[in-house]
Amino acid sequence: MASSSSTLTLPVLPLDGEVVLPGMVVPLDLNDADVRAAVEAAQAAARTEPGKPRVLMVPRVDGNYAGTGVLGTIEQVGRLADGDPGALIRGRARVKIGAGTTGPGAALWVEGSRLDESLPEPLPGSVTELVKEYKALATAWLRKRGAWQVVDRVQAIDEVSTLADNSGYSPFLTLDQKIELLETADPVARLKLATQQLRDHLAEQDVAETIAKDVQEGVDKQQREFLLRRQLDAVRKELRELNGEAEGEESDDYRARVEAADLPEKVREAALKEVDKLERSSDQSPEGSWIRTWLDTVLELPWNERTQDAYDIQGAKSVLDAEHAGLEDVKERITEYLAVRKRRGDRGLGVIGGRRGGAVLALVGPPGVGKTSLGESVAHAMGRKFVRVALGGVRDEAEIRGHRRTYVGALPGRIVRAIKEAGSMNPVVLLDEIDKVGSDFRGDPAAALLEVLDPAQNHTFRDHYLEVELDLSDVVFLATANVLEAIPEALLDRMELVRLDGYTEDEKVVIARDHLLPRQLERAGLSTDEVTLDESALRKLAGEYTREAGVRTLERSIARLLRKVAAQHELGDRELPFTIRDEDLRALIGRPHHVPESAQDPAERRTAVPGVATGLAVTGAGGDVLFVEASLADPETGAAGLTLTGQLGDVMKESAQIALSFLRSRGAELELPVGDLKDRGVHIHFPAGAVPKDGPSAGITMTTALASLLSGRLVRTDVAMTGEVSLTGRVLPIGGVKQKLLAAHRAGVKTVIIPKRNEADLDDVPAEVLEKLDVHAVTDVRQVLELALTPARNEVPVAA
Repeated sequence: MASSSSTLTLPVLPLDGEVVLPGMVVPLDLNDADVRAAVEAAQAAARTEPGKPRVLMVPRVDGNYAGTGVLGTIEQVGRLADGDPGALIRGRARVKIGAGTTGPGAALWVEGSRLDESLPEPLPGSVTELVKEYKALATAWLRKRGAWQVVDRVQAIDEVSTLADNSGYSPFLTLDQKIELLETADPVARLKLATQQLRDHLAEQDVAETIAKDVQEGVDKQQREFLLRRQLDAVRKELRELNGEAEGEESDDYRARVEAADLPEKVREAALKEVDKLERSSDQSPEGSWIRTWLDTVLELPWNERTQDAYDIQGAKSVLDAEHAGLEDVKERITEYLAVRKRRGDRGLGVIGGRRGGAVLALVGPPGVGKTSLGESVAHAMGRKFVRVALGGVRDEAEIRGHRRTYVGALPGRIVRAIKEAGSMNPVVLLDEIDKVGSDFRGDPAAALLEVLDPAQNHTFRDHYLEVELDLSDVVFLATANVLEAIPEALLDRMELVRLDGYTEDEKVVIARDHLLPRQLERAGLSTDEVTLDESALRKLAGEYTREAGVRTLERSIARLLRKVAAQHELGDRELPFTIRDEDLRALIGRPHHVPESAQDPAERRTAVPGVATGLAVTGAGGDVLFVEASLADPETGAAGLTLTGQLGDVMKESAQIALSFLRSRGAELELPVGDLKDRGVHIHFPAGAVPKDGPSAGITMTTALASLLSGRLVRTDVAMTGEVSLTGRVLPIGGVKQKLLAAHRAGVKTVIIPKRNEADLDDVPAEVLEKLDVHAVTDVRQVLELALTPARNEVPVAA
């Protein structure tokens, strides 16, 4: 521990903002009155004492002196580097300041005791380790500053006190830290303090260097990016000048594009908000990419673009008639729509309550009747753009309403994309195959269509991606479907239903002649001068080679015919021009596939035996003829009861039970041997067993088949029937009358039996079909049996 060894009387040399430690040599300016007074007093005292003049250098902070000073000797008095008078003073030892005293000159004199800072020899191991650590830290700091000469001097110092005081040269120490070093008398404690101060400084310096390095790298990257962007701008400018474009056509200036675009007010506000976000975000931010894509989508939408409707009602009707044969219901509906639009426009009623006069039609019918092509014809007739949206197999609700913008790869829904593709806000949008929409864990797209197809809501349609209101009230939506039951009830309620029940044979011939044949001639590389199809050949193709509600198979048959003729001509087997007649069809494309029952040999007809009746049904492909076969089991087998085959649904099975129950209870009135029904098993079969069947409309057909079986009377070949039967024998109404009568006409049936309450549906059946059919409307099964069964004969054929 340091202790006082002698008492000294010295003039005080105050140091403002500076601290001098023992071993340090400092130059002081003599222009300072306090410094000059202390030096002159020391020189005056030195004249009477041997040795160099001595002063006591004491730090002074805010007028207060420290308790410890440093004994300094004045080595030299002369001129400083700047020419001012100065003195060179060397610090010698620490002095504990005592009481004030008197002395020569104007300086302040004090008494003080010199502190003994010697340590015992040899030094403890911990002190030696401390010395090594300090030297290592000091060397590291000095090397960073490039002070290699000072490193050698520090390494040469072995005394603990001198080594600790050497840190007084450190420029990073604050005044308080230096005063703390000065007032720490113990050399070991002082060296520990100096080591800690140096260690803290090096740690701070490392952090500062890391930050500076990161900042410098960021600045270098920004400078490099700035330079590259300036070069890119220069290249774009040169390209614009090369292409003759104006200087202001900068695609990235979204604010200018939004302000220049003709956007609705709310959409403009939303777009400008996104532009503000884009300007605040960095180029590397993923949000910037999302905003640009969103702004591009908004700017590409035709917010105020509308095509002018063609209000030439007669001309529109002519276009529809020229492009489609038949389909009078749809044509009338479009004509009505245009007429109403024209009157509303004439009276200034284009917009009522924010809603315009759009339309939502559901075209329901079997495949191949022209539902999809009709949409394009409607757009053509109205002078509007046409867009087709295929909904078959769509299972994701976001396909309709769009994805949220936060998802990667987000897109607007198909409705918004259709509007963008059309380039106008009032196109004709065909929602194709709306009955094929599915649903799973991703949502129900049919439910998302509820808002789109609701005329009371779709003027404020909100897509999840856009998140701004889109007016769809001026769009004409045409939805197509094959099966009405597959469309959800709530969705069907929002649409106006138009049924397309298929074509008559005459209509098919007209369509084939005017539309299908010219198209297939062109595809086969033939001209109308080289190959012609006689009308008799077209009629036979439609009646015997195809049996469908639409005309797709008919078109394929025509294409096959023309390909065969073209191939024969190329092989040298056929001379052109050539007219194809009905007798040529078998040689070209084989035998007919659908021969009417009336055209078959009487012995080969299905109704040539008792127990077989002809019914009418509606399938996904339109109307069709359905045969019902009944038989009785041998009483010896003991197989009583009712057996049903042919993939029947629950409703059809119940109809069979009702037919059997009616005959068991009322058969005696009809003079039928009902005893056989109690003792023998009854088997009813519907051929085409691989096709599922259901519905109540085969009730009177099954009753007639059973009555024919029991009575032995054949069912007339030219009679087909449809209707639901009740337990009391009443004939109840059914659906699909038009499609069923068209199917009967295609199958060559002459007489059709329908329920009395379906008589009003005959208005929808084409007049040319009704002329060729003898339609009977009945109310009771007894009337059906009178019409359908042939008169009783003496010799009854064996039942099938």
